[in-house]
Amino acid sequence: MWFKRNLAGVGQNGALRKGKPFAKGVGWNVWRWARVSLEVLLAGVTTLAYADSGLVFYVAPGGNDACTGREPEKKGADGPFKTLVHARDEIRKIKAAGALPKGGVTVELQSGVYEFASAFELAEADSGTPDAPITYRARPGVEVRFVGGKVVSQWDPVTDPQILRVLAKEAAGHVVKADLKALGITEFGQPSGGWVSPSGNNTELFFADKPMRIARWPNEGFLRVVGVTDEKPVDVRGTKGSKAPKIYYDEKALGDRPQRWKQEKDLWLHGWWFWDWAEERQPVAGIDLDKKLITMKEPPTHPFGYRKGQWWYAFNALCELDEPGEYYLDREAGLLYFWPPSPVQNSLASVSVTPKLIEMKKTSYVMWRGITFETARNIPITMTGGTQNTIAGCVIRNCGGYAVSISGGTKNGVVGCDIYETGNGGVLVDGGDRKTLAPAGNTVDNCHIHHYSRWNRIIKPAVGMNGCGNRITHNLIDNAPHIAIQFGGNDHVIEFNEIHSVVYEANDAGAIYGGYNWTMRGNEVRYNYFHHIQGFEGRGCVGVYLDDMFSSANIHHNVFHKVTRAAFVGGGRDTVIENNIFVDCNPAIHVDSRGLGWASGAYGTLVKRLKEMPCETEPWRSRYPQLLTLLADEPMTPKGNVVARNICVGGKWEEVDVKARPHVAFAGNLLDQDPLFVDAARQNFQLKPDSPAYAAGFKAIPVEQIGVYKSDLRASWPVTSKVRPTGTAQP
Repeated sequence: MWFKRNLAGVGQNGALRKGKPFAKGVGWNVWRWARVSLEVLLAGVTTLAYADSGLVFYVAPGGNDACTGREPEKKGADGPFKTLVHARDEIRKIKAAGALPKGGVTVELQSGVYEFASAFELAEADSGTPDAPITYRARPGVEVRFVGGKVVSQWDPVTDPQILRVLAKEAAGHVVKADLKALGITEFGQPSGGWVSPSGNNTELFFADKPMRIARWPNEGFLRVVGVTDEKPVDVRGTKGSKAPKIYYDEKALGDRPQRWKQEKDLWLHGWWFWDWAEERQPVAGIDLDKKLITMKEPPTHPFGYRKGQWWYAFNALCELDEPGEYYLDREAGLLYFWPPSPVQNSLASVSVTPKLIEMKKTSYVMWRGITFETARNIPITMTGGTQNTIAGCVIRNCGGYAVSISGGTKNGVVGCDIYETGNGGVLVDGGDRKTLAPAGNTVDNCHIHHYSRWNRIIKPAVGMNGCGNRITHNLIDNAPHIAIQFGGNDHVIEFNEIHSVVYEANDAGAIYGGYNWTMRGNEVRYNYFHHIQGFEGRGCVGVYLDDMFSSANIHHNVFHKVTRAAFVGGGRDTVIENNIFVDCNPAIHVDSRGLGWASGAYGTLVKRLKEMPCETEPWRSRYPQLLTLLADEPMTPKGNVVARNICVGGKWEEVDVKARPHVAFAGNLLDQDPLFVDAARQNFQLKPDSPAYAAGFKAIPVEQIGVYKSDLRASWPVTSKVRPTGTAQP
């Protein structure tokens, strides 16, 4: 259980369902309601997981599509198929001849590596039914790996004198090379990415199931921009810089490196050039050694500009291949140079090639279970439309984009998966109709999503959620440079998640983020545990960030521990912050009136978005009556915000500006008394029965139920997670 961990080290999240949760008060009833609701939404998952399949086809890497596919290991005509395509086509034949058998069809995959030269496609015709679902699963107890990469097995010593002169002295005798063109790989993409140029088609190297790193300097941490030119000046509310893609470097810090960098074929810089929340990778056009000036190619330039003091590093340089685990790809010659962290012949090396592995369009009642998806250049699994499709108990890792994309449809889900080392974020979830407020019921539940945004560092959340009526529940999200959850739309539920050690490479950012809209209402952020979220270099960020007039979220029954600006209302209205526990937060509550000042220019955009919604008709009229009179009620004034029955211990209670304060209703907050935690020293923030908070109307928070839980649909158990030391930032 999270509240029993020693959070300075490795913890185990999990002790859900031991039969003694907590006193059966309001918290218990809410938990029962939430869990029952989730089980209804995941009814299809239960059906798929436990259906007694009427027919099983077997597939094995050494199988034969001329076989019947009816026996898992038998040689001859009754042996397994070789390909998923053939198994899918056999199911199509069964459907064409009549109905699927009762209990559906299971395609059971035998142990091994399955290489994908292109995406495996499922269409509407490949759907199951409620009584006859279709399941593609790994045989229990074996490892099945779907890979979008090519194995690199031929490594040669580096003997070219010119290359040896470029390599760092410490690399001598350690670096090997491989000819990727000899493997048939001719398109390598670019090492681009960031705010302007999101990646998704870059060749990457993986070794021993881990992503390797493009040669860079410094190997850890960052350099600082020591100055920018006076060309194309930019001034954003006193923050000054230049739109010209040029930065001055510190000669003392770099030494003779710029001279060596000038000889590189394709040097790039990766920087947080103007704002903390908008990074960009850009190729270098030239280096002026006399002026100590680096110029980057354009277009594109970074949209916000460049300014002194921001952080950056250089990468994609052969001369910086100077430690184990680094590589450099000469895209012109197709040669890959690599310093393996262990003997190269002892572990599998592969490079990413195929963008997608599984593509489902309007498919329904299909499950993928127990499979490892890896080394796709972009998103391994995409799902468009359909209903009751589930990715369950899978490991999704080492890919260039997000792990899963769910676009539209209803009651689709990602359940019990381990997702990590993705180039972008974790899962994108969309669905539901905002104008009719019809919910989609798409779900991300019981997943451990960590060490994501490996390539694109900013605004690539563990879960991105849009539309209407979707859910993010019981996940553990940790160790990422930026956002954990980004949401937009209506009537979403974000509950029972544990989030820590995120937003460590940015400051003006939130663990949970929504922004720029008055109409995205009905969203619940409840029963979550946020901890150790304090921003780049420990300079601060935000827990739940309602940015630029985002209005009407309900933030209640959460626990915040060591989170800066834990609950943040950025000029919005009608937000309720109620029944939360804040421990050592600085501050716990922030409310401002930016719409009356520097953000007043957003008025036109906000009105446009308001008028796009049918606010004067049902069901909007009844659900969100505040919108009917909004424009006549000083719309840029942060009215209707409520802060009630919260507990604050340590840190700072509130940060409310002068113009916002008259419009915030404070009531029943416990600020100056010991709330009587069970064991605060061990981060057990449950309340003792005689806590004075109960007299003020505080309701117990079901902390035992927060986070991932043991299930037949979990990819792994137990689940461990390490808290990141405050103030560290490593790319």
